[in-house]
Amino acid sequence: MKTKTIEELRPEYEFDYSKAVRGKYFKRLIEEGANIAVLEPEVAKVFTSSAAVNEALKSLLEITKSTQRLTKHSTGRAKKLRAG
Repeated sequence: MKTKTIEELRPEYEFDYSKAVRGKYFKRLIEEGANIAVLEPEVAKVFTSSAAVNEALKSLLEITKSTQRLTKHSTGRAKKLRAG
């Protein structure tokens, strides 16, 4: 895709940089929260939208919650009950 130089742009696309405000939306992003994750190219090919990424991560969280009891370290209570 060829990009146009400033001289080739239509007048309605000209931007008045003297009216630009640096960090105009910064405060809103901080207040509302904005989490940005950069995906590796091979991951981005599979997850083409933020909705797809969120769905996959939510599924992973559900799996983690359901298997959490299987991965906890033993307290040794069962061993004590058998010995006692």
